[in-house]
Amino acid sequence: MPDYSERFDGVFVHESSYIDAGVEIGSGTKIWHFCHILGDTRIGNDCSMGQNVVVGPNVTIGNNVKIQNNVSVYDGVTLEDGVFCGPSCVFTNVHNPRSEIIRKDEYRKTVVRRGASIGANATIVCGHDLGAYCFIAAGATVTKEVPPHALMAGTPAKRIGWMSKAGGRLGDDLVCPEDGTKYRQISDNQIEEIDSE
Repeated sequence: MPDYSERFDGVFVHESSYIDAGVEIGSGTKIWHFCHILGDTRIGNDCSMGQNVVVGPNVTIGNNVKIQNNVSVYDGVTLEDGVFCGPSCVFTNVHNPRSEIIRKDEYRKTVVRRGASIGANATIVCGHDLGAYCFIAAGATVTKEVPPHALMAGTPAKRIGWMSKAGGRLGDDLVCPEDGTKYRQISDNQIEEIDSE
């Protein structure tokens, strides 16, 4: 098995995993069993890749990103800082795949913004950005843009509420049950944090 200790300072790579040429990985990142990181991929600091994770090629992952077991992050997907990907969640990169037709020039980009959480077995259809601190429920299928802080559930996913930065579901008062942060709704699809003074 390859030894990556000289190539990546401060990075843990399990002996069963493989990292291709042209990959950058930040300090403090851990790559667990049976992972494959493909070329031209950048992974930030303090990330965690669970068992059987495939990333790349041409993928950018920010700092402090957690990817649970059995997730593939394909070409065209960007995960910003603090994103959480639950076990077996799915990203696509082509809308109408066919085994017999090559569509690599039709990849659609997906950006998952800072602090977003994606639940287990959720599917993110390509070409739709997920807003900062949104929360995709387990098993949901995202087929459109997701606003920041939106709580999305169902197939296709619909907004059923709002989530705080701390991951608390907001009630009618829009106060985070986790840390007391207050929010206000400024449109049908937008809330904002109220600055505390």
